[in-house]
Amino acid sequence: MNPTTAALCALSLLLSASGQEVQEGVVVEPASERITEPRPPVLDMTNSVALFDGATLNGWTTHGGRYDGNARWTVEEGAIVGRQGPNRAGGLLYTARPYKNFVLSFETWIDHPFDSGVFLRMEPRSRGGKGMQVTLDYREGGEVGAMYADGFLAHNEAGKARFERDAWNEVTVRCVGDDMRVTAWLNGELLTDFQLPPNTPGYAPTGLIGLQVHGGEHVPETQRAMFRSVRLRELPDFDSALFACDDDGILSLTDTGHELGWAPLFNGRDLEGWDPRPSAEGYRVERKQIVLPHKGGGGEIRTKKEYRDFELRLDFKISEMCNSGLFLRAAPEGNPAFSGCEIQILDDFNWEAVTNSKLQPYQFTGGLYGAVPPGVPGALRPLGEWNTYEVRYVGRRIAVRLNGHLLYDVDTFALEGAQPPFAERAERGFIGLQRHAPARETETDYAWFRNLFIREL
Repeated sequence: MNPTTAALCALSLLLSASGQEVQEGVVVEPASERITEPRPPVLDMTNSVALFDGATLNGWTTHGGRYDGNARWTVEEGAIVGRQGPNRAGGLLYTARPYKNFVLSFETWIDHPFDSGVFLRMEPRSRGGKGMQVTLDYREGGEVGAMYADGFLAHNEAGKARFERDAWNEVTVRCVGDDMRVTAWLNGELLTDFQLPPNTPGYAPTGLIGLQVHGGEHVPETQRAMFRSVRLRELPDFDSALFACDDDGILSLTDTGHELGWAPLFNGRDLEGWDPRPSAEGYRVERKQIVLPHKGGGGEIRTKKEYRDFELRLDFKISEMCNSGLFLRAAPEGNPAFSGCEIQILDDFNWEAVTNSKLQPYQFTGGLYGAVPPGVPGALRPLGEWNTYEVRYVGRRIAVRLNGHLLYDVDTFALEGAQPPFAERAERGFIGLQRHAPARETETDYAWFRNLFIREL
């Protein structure tokens, strides 16, 4: 018996004495002993986006996941309604874009008997990766809150008794991690908490979210599953070995993260360790974020400490006509975009139209300013959504990822046309967040930054 198997056997014996069970290395709470804490995250207009506008299926598609089909999908009385299609066909209605880490909430009314579910990280079978389903199988022999992925991963035979018949039920689902951990709540109480064992193969790293109509059922054509108030809070991409993530999307270092040398650049409380230029008026700290209001002149907020070789990660969110950037190895004097370098942050969607101008390729978000354009079009998420930069800068080589997409990995000394040449720029310097002078001052904010961590190499 290998050590892992032995450990699981010991864990199984220990937990069985307390009434718990172990399935594939995962602890599954018995339905009769489920706790009501932790409470589900609350999603509202201030901290999440609506996936359903209440009137159309804009932003949704019936193709592109693992279980495409011919179910009938309509909008009726402010709800998404799914019924079996011709010849009792089933199918899924998917979000138009993929998600990895997120909290999803919705209200659902499922006629009895009817088989439905919510699917996570769906991608086409041609890509090979499986997603996972939280079952909403509301019929005799069905299960509500079981975990399924081409077969049951964890049963939940008691969950159905908690589903209210002929009524709207509130469902909240949290999905995080490379090895998926899925937590679901039903009407405010914990329904299931499932974790894939580490390094489980065969699962998609990201994918579409899907609402299901199960086909092949001998039920009246009028039977349906309905969904409304569908909202989503996207959580940052993170390495679960290095970071833990709360339901507001704020990361904290794990013991492993600390041991490997990662450290926070921003404490989430104030601007300790930062030097705001030209004054603190252009910056504030709110909800563990550095916020850039329109009011205030141009400049940057820079770290008091200087850095040379490092790995860096941060999240940023922008509003319309934002012009900002990430400065690296910038010297205390001169223009930081050229004494060191700048990774561009810009409203790619509106800038040219509003200013009646033509951007240089390197001016789009992700570009190495004055030198390299972002290599992946469309990596920037819509305005108001969080994005993640991951940067590795060692010696003369810099690699930049935006939302998991590698934009470039280049030898800066070999870049032609960069002025001044990178060989003449500072070897070490501050890290900064740019506040380009706004064209006009308003009472609104235009850029937000959170989850800033660095590892010196």
